[in-house]
Amino acid sequence: MIELKEFFKNDRYAVLSGIELVEVNPGKALAKMIVEEKHLNAGNVVQGGAIFTLADLAFAAAVNAYGNLAFSIETSIRYFQSVKSGILYAEARVLYLHRKLATCEVTVTNQDKELIALFTATAYRKDVLK
Repeated sequence: MIELKEFFKNDRYAVLSGIELVEVNPGKALAKMIVEEKHLNAGNVVQGGAIFTLADLAFAAAVNAYGNLAFSIETSIRYFQSVKSGILYAEARVLYLHRKLATCEVTVTNQDKELIALFTATAYRKDVLK
C-alpha cells in the first residue's frame, strides 16, 4: 500500500488551503488548518467551505487508509460556532466499514477543543490504491 501522507499531498485543493494531514491510520485520521486571512469570509469568520475541506480531507484519509480508493457519495456538516483565528483540527473515525461502503464521523474542534462542526459522510470503496 502506498504511503497515505504522500498520496494526499496530491490533494491540490487541500494543500492550497493550507491543510496538513497530521496522522492517518485505517479508520482514523487527524488534519489541521492554521486559520489565515485567506480562510475568512466577508463577515471575517472562517468560511464554511474551508471547514468542510478540512473535515473532508480527514474523512478521505481515514477511509482510504484501508487500502481501497474511496470517494464520497454523501456528506453532511453542521456548524456550531464561528471561528476568527487559531487552529482547527478535524478528527475522523470510521463508524462502519463494508466491502463497498464506509461511513465516517469527523469532529472539527479549535485549539481549545471546543466543537466547531460535525461532519458525517459515506464513501464508496473502489479499487485497491496503487
